Amino acid sequence: MMQRHKAILPILILVIAIAARWIPWTRTIDDSYITFRYARNILAGEGFVYNPGEPVMGTTTPLYTLLMVVSGAFSGGTEASFPTLALFVNSLADAITALLLWQIGRHLKQPLAGLAAALVWAILPYSVTFAIGGLETSLYVLLLTGAFYYYLTRRIFPAAFLGSLAILTRPDAIILLIPIAIDHLVRILRKQEKLRWQDILALVLLPLIWYSFATLQFGSPIPHSVQAKLGAYRLDSTEALVRLIQHFATPFMNDQWFGSRIAVAGGMLLYPPLFAIGSLKAFKTNARTLPFILYPWLYLLVFAVANPLIFRWYLTPPLPAYLLFILIGIHTMVSVLLPRLKINANKLQTAILVLVLILLPLANLLSAWSWKPDHGLQHLAPTMAWYELELIYGKAADIISPYLQHGETLAAGDVGVLGYFTRARILDTVGLNSPEALDYYPLDKQAYVINYAIAPDLIIDQQPDAVIFLEVYGRNGLLKDKRFLEQYQLIRTLSTNIYGSNGMLIYVKR
Repeated sequence: MMQRHKAILPILILVIAIAARWIPWTRTIDDSYITFRYARNILAGEGFVYNPGEPVMGTTTPLYTLLMVVSGAFSGGTEASFPTLALFVNSLADAITALLLWQIGRHLKQPLAGLAAALVWAILPYSVTFAIGGLETSLYVLLLTGAFYYYLTRRIFPAAFLGSLAILTRPDAIILLIPIAIDHLVRILRKQEKLRWQDILALVLLPLIWYSFATLQFGSPIPHSVQAKLGAYRLDSTEALVRLIQHFATPFMNDQWFGSRIAVAGGMLLYPPLFAIGSLKAFKTNARTLPFILYPWLYLLVFAVANPLIFRWYLTPPLPAYLLFILIGIHTMVSVLLPRLKINANKLQTAILVLVLILLPLANLLSAWSWKPDHGLQHLAPTMAWYELELIYGKAADIISPYLQHGETLAAGDVGVLGYFTRARILDTVGLNSPEALDYYPLDKQAYVINYAIAPDLIIDQQPDAVIFLEVYGRNGLLKDKRFLEQYQLIRTLSTNIYGSNGMLIYVKR
């Protein structure tokens, strides 16, 4: 009977994880379309470019881009449905991550906590949203979790290889890989393990090849989009720190039940101590867990110091480790408390542990799902799987396409949907894919209502054939510039109040 249960569990985890992504179906995020356009251009023979003939590295995820290229080559080439391909890839990646969390729990002698972490990851809105949103997040988390799993089980070569792939998926993978490397080096110096050339090669060869190519192709190994974000966005010095603290205080999205203020205040007092208890328990079982224990807090520190604009998908990578050790902490605490409460029956103890570790967290997470979303596909989906803006940009793409001839330029602040569906040359007013925009930022503080404010001089100097933007992006700048209003004609306003905007504006050059 026990063997049968062990065989059923991985199948159950896989089915739940995949179903949790296939039921909502694709709700593609704007940034994903940037990656898809790179992939489509590669398949079309244009090279690794966003705008044909312009070698700019506007994506931070070369591996995921190439994975889309390979997937697209077998399913329609340049006409492949990249959002659907991404959904299939991401669903599989998240399902394997869930299995790895379960296995990590078993290796730490915490199989129930590991199972709980697997099931939580399977339906967690922060994992599901970006899987169905088409981003590289699912692959990235899988590679990081896999690298740690193999390191935990003393298989250094596959750990190093997966680490190298993680770097090529997102460069901030080094936040986990450096602690693993240091931990391994300490063991080598203590004569506990050996330094092998093949392990070093597995870690550095592929990144060395890619960054050499990137330097030759784009002029720098650092993605251009990183530099652009630093220049275009204006942020308070503690903005990232505050957002991360809020996130770490609500890992199970308990703000759905208690409201943000109570949930954050309570979570700050509850979850770090539980994490500490779980971490101590795991470390005593296997000291090789130290890099995974440190990872969430190093991630918080690095992003708080760097203080980038925190997009929602930046909040996902530390969650598998954070959730796992919290759940181990809960298991440890409950296991200590039950005998003191004179609850000694094994079956009753197990039932209580299942209730606290699995049923309550899952019930809480399901409250963050919606049976009938207020926009888009009317399927069960996480409430945070919001893509209303992308749907409006899709309408804008349909409207502007007849006005654009081949090779003409469309300027926009959000360029994913517009670039993918119009296939026009894109002038990215934030500069992620357009180096010429960098010289115009940062703008004067008065020009910003929110980030993505458009530099009027950029539009006047570059003379795009059409400009599409949310009204709030131009309210204090572009829309007050007489030169712009004289040279461009408003042809359509799409109704929306997203970000406090008075519609989405579609302009063409007079």
